[in-house]
Amino acid sequence: VQLQASGGGLVQDGDSLRLSCAASGRTFSRSAMAWFRQAPGKEREFVGAISRGGGSTKYSDSVKGRFTISRDNAKSTVYLQMNSLKPEDTAVYHCAARETILTMPISDDFNDYKYWGQGTQVTVSS
Repeated sequence: VQLQASGGGLVQDGDSLRLSCAASGRTFSRSAMAWFRQAPGKEREFVGAISRGGGSTKYSDSVKGRFTISRDNAKSTVYLQMNSLKPEDTAVYHCAARETILTMPISDDFNDYKYWGQGTQVTVSS
């Protein structure tokens, strides 16, 4: 699976952005998808993940209620809708894929994700 993230940019505190991650390959519909982010000088941080069918999601406490992850398997694309952005959301956002079976729980551990996109920069100014 190859992943291409897009949609980042420079916004102001309180604004919204929607990130997209387009996947190529035949395994997208069998893959759980996740977004991670990494700010300068900080460790990679889990943001949110969605099950292969889209019926289950998981979020970090820092974004819960503000961010929404969704997917369109027909388009092999996963989205991250980010509302009420804060300066502390500034980071490079990466999408990731993990082939799973239906009973496998959603993981927030980056070590479980085999495929990664190149990242898109999100900068939130105060």
